[in-house]
Amino acid sequence: MASTTTLPYIGTLLQGARNAITDVEGVTVGHQTLDDGGVQTGVTVIRPHAGDPFRDKVPAAAVVLNGFGKSVGLVQLEELGVLETPIALTNTFSVGTVATAQIRHCIASNPESGRSLPTVNPLVFECNDGFLNDIQRLAVTEADYLQALDAAGPDFAQGSVGAGRGMSSFQFKGGIGSASRRVSSPCGEVHTVGTLVLANYGRQPQLVLAGHAVGERLAAQNTPEFKEPEKGSIIIVVATDAPLDARQLRRLALRAGAGLARTGSVFGHGSGDIVLAFSTAYTVPDRVDRPMPTIAMVHDGLLDGLFQAAADSTEQAILHALWRATAVTGRDGNHRAALSEVLPPSFLSSSFASLRTPT
Repeated sequence: MASTTTLPYIGTLLQGARNAITDVEGVTVGHQTLDDGGVQTGVTVIRPHAGDPFRDKVPAAAVVLNGFGKSVGLVQLEELGVLETPIALTNTFSVGTVATAQIRHCIASNPESGRSLPTVNPLVFECNDGFLNDIQRLAVTEADYLQALDAAGPDFAQGSVGAGRGMSSFQFKGGIGSASRRVSSPCGEVHTVGTLVLANYGRQPQLVLAGHAVGERLAAQNTPEFKEPEKGSIIIVVATDAPLDARQLRRLALRAGAGLARTGSVFGHGSGDIVLAFSTAYTVPDRVDRPMPTIAMVHDGLLDGLFQAAADSTEQAILHALWRATAVTGRDGNHRAALSEVLPPSFLSSSFASLRTPT
């Protein structure tokens, strides 16, 4: 079982009701976890709204902090500034299978896709879980994507689940983590920024928890394979209900990198570090005969609070991924301990402030 110890709280902004990406209204998350001996992997799906994103597209933008990755869909996303499928996370060798599942699902709902309608742009992100998962078995199926999609809801598990099942961070067990922050603007509006991470990066000596450089001490105690270069990755998905366009969303995505850096990441040579940001404030219709939305965007001069929320929720989500993960033994007996097994609860209680609750 994951530890229930109160975790350090990042920043001064209040969290949402769940302290998760699903505090952004309409956003849901689902997992399909594969846990069978050497197969330790899965799929995680983020739905931006309850409808069909092929028909009602969502404004989005991505930032590649370091491009050692094999994602699908980023080229069109960058060009058009919208996403038109749910966001899927999985392991490196399953990107093609999951992309095919997204295409089939779109065709089932939109039979003229690729004929009288444009082709769909699948959006799949990946990290390499090959230390714990026998990635060559290509165990993820199209049905796994559909099960994760069907399971999507406002409440979801974190840690060693879904796409995070086989992931490692700082030579500990990594995986799925999420957090949210609320931002009040000078105009009296309150917006939510929610983040979900697939954490699979970091070298243990560099680990920083809430500003405390604990990595060197942990490395001295546990002595795993520290001499290897950075070979992991992290996918960060940032959602907000603030009305932002693709240009502003790209700026928001970039600030998630600040939260990532605070944990000890240097965006290493072998790490694929990608951030996607999207807004739920409006949708873009698929057809030219449907009216475009008329939206008053947030002024650029009022973005700083959202930037802070993106950085803080990213750092918090990474901490949640590490702390809520449970230990996993997988391929060839390879094992990752949970951080909560190694870092004593007394360290947290004596070093960090208590978790704040929303008001």
